[in-house]
Amino acid sequence: MIVKFEVYFDGEYWCAKGIDDDIFTQGKTLDELMENIREAVEVHFS
Repeated sequence: MIVKFEVYFDGEYWCAKGIDDDIFTQGKTLDELMENIREAVEVHFS
């Protein structure tokens, strides 16, 4: 399964918004954002 995200920096946090799925998460760093994306996708589809 492929889940696509729009990733952007809002000035304070890195944010990821699902393009075709209703998923949103954020993190202080890109590494933290990637961890949060994995967790959000897992929770969304479980």
